[in-house]
Amino acid sequence: MPWKEVNVVKQRLEFVVRAMMKEEDFSQLCKEYGITPKTGYKWKQRFLEKGSKGMGDESRRPHTSAKRLAEDVVCELVRLKNIKKRWGPRKIRKIYAMNHPGEHVPSLSTVSRVLEKSGLVIKKRRRREVNPERIQNRTIPRGANDLWTVDFKGWWYTTKKEKIEPLTVRDEYSKFILSIALLEKGDISSVKQEFERLFAGYGLPKMIRSDNGPPFASSVSVLGLTKLSVWWMSLGIQLDRIDPGSPQQNGSHERMHRDIAVEVEGKIAGDINAYREALEDWRKEYNNERPHEALGMKTPASLYEKSERKYEKFDAFEYPASFTSHMVNDRGYINCHGHRVFMSNALNGYNVGLRGKRSEGWEVWFECELLGRIDPVSFVFISVQKQRYGT
Repeated sequence: MPWKEVNVVKQRLEFVVRAMMKEEDFSQLCKEYGITPKTGYKWKQRFLEKGSKGMGDESRRPHTSAKRLAEDVVCELVRLKNIKKRWGPRKIRKIYAMNHPGEHVPSLSTVSRVLEKSGLVIKKRRRREVNPERIQNRTIPRGANDLWTVDFKGWWYTTKKEKIEPLTVRDEYSKFILSIALLEKGDISSVKQEFERLFAGYGLPKMIRSDNGPPFASSVSVLGLTKLSVWWMSLGIQLDRIDPGSPQQNGSHERMHRDIAVEVEGKIAGDINAYREALEDWRKEYNNERPHEALGMKTPASLYEKSERKYEKFDAFEYPASFTSHMVNDRGYINCHGHRVFMSNALNGYNVGLRGKRSEGWEVWFECELLGRIDPVSFVFISVQKQRYGT
């Protein structure tokens, strides 16, 4: 006769009372109630210690739990998550520690559990792995300003039907966003003006990485050069372009764009000026408040330092004595031994250096960059790109 669920306390009392009687066989009594002798002795002992109050079920939860958080800590974690909806448990824990110095900080697993129970954690879909052999890490920055990355974020419209297409510039080493600019045009002149502002404020980087689209690169110019990229080179900045159709080679920058898409794009009921202000606020929060796992949970601003390379206006290159200097005219030509040789419109106003002999042809250099050679018979310029691929 096992315990009946509705009268379990009453039956336990009945069992204990009968177990106290000397004429009852204890083992047989336990069989009658469908329990083991061990359980029977437990209820008998509990009755002796607590009386009828001891016949109810007691919680198995310990009186004190090391994992149980104070209510104010739970509330603070939930509050932070509601403010930083896109942040995961690791970042929420980091910002909690920053806001409560000297206090005990819950473990990462505890923070994760609190946010999951609060329904504030959305499990991410597992992404398909990319073949690592197709990704080229051309440059691994060792410090701030070793490499800047630049791109245009995909466009969207304001509620006023104004097109927004932010130009974003970021330091790859520290993840510090230097600029999120809403330009009236995405042409070379407008982008150059923004970079002049950045160079004046932050100094020069060693290298700039971009995709192969305008205004950063051209599909028809020598080495894909544009007036913008030639200007960068004239300042001693190296170029690093990702392969066509391979945005994953600039993956960190692309992830930042996804954050903008989720957290800012389409969220402002206003004109382009309202978005300009919102994006600048987001940039400051990203740089100064948001910890990054790739940075050991540090913020970008804590790692970024301005470049020691100062921005100075370009004059002209000085080539070694074995070179001859030739100015590219406003139509992209140079004069080589009485022959007009077309170079590139992107090089207008700059001087290139020629090295070689009439019998062998001439190498054409732009500062330290070999552009190609001039054939001594046809006096046609052949870029190193064409030489390399035989086209």
